[in-house]
Amino acid sequence: MNTLAPLPDTPALEIETGSNPQFTVIWMHGLGADGSDFAPIIPELNLPESPAVRFIFPHAPYRPVTCNGGYVMRAWYDIISLAPGSREIDEAGLVESRTIVRDLIAREAARGIPSERIVLAGFSQGGAVAYLTGLTHPAPLAGIIALSTYIPSPALLLDEFAEPNRHIPVFAAHGTDDDVVSLELGEHALDVVRKVGVVPEWRTYSMPHSVCLDEVVDIGAWLARVISQAR
Repeated sequence: MNTLAPLPDTPALEIETGSNPQFTVIWMHGLGADGSDFAPIIPELNLPESPAVRFIFPHAPYRPVTCNGGYVMRAWYDIISLAPGSREIDEAGLVESRTIVRDLIAREAARGIPSERIVLAGFSQGGAVAYLTGLTHPAPLAGIIALSTYIPSPALLLDEFAEPNRHIPVFAAHGTDDDVVSLELGEHALDVVRKVGVVPEWRTYSMPHSVCLDEVVDIGAWLARVISQAR
């Protein structure tokens, strides 16, 4: 097992849709990308002007990724091996990344935005972090957006599931032609979260391991609804 990676070397990117934000979305990128990856979609979400939302895009730490020949890249955890229906990962790295996100949640609380107004979002590896952090967080969160992702350590999530988030809204989406994180893995993640009573809104799109415009529109509508219901 690899030793823990250092904390992120670069402050998270922050974008606010207006003054005095009342909600926060913490959005984790995929393997090898960085926090700027999803920033351009904010205007495409077509969120209402009020209330303002603060988007936080953290950068994963740099670490060697075993399945990529040990190449050092931004990664929320090490992936040791790949298979069509499974992943072997460094669970310690996943837990470390959960701590990074928990620290961001705590910082938002200190800035006046409680956990009930915070949505966790993530793509691929980032979605795995969003699933684990959101469903094991000791205080209620506003929602989880899980895109083209999976749950690499089901036992960890099930063992540490937090009752305050049993009814958390979840938007889960996947590409039917995804050859990086198979649709099977995405469906297995649904089975895991349903075991704890969480009922995701599940969407599939005709796309590979990516994000499409129809999906972005659906995310925006879902997010606007979650914000409206949490006010």
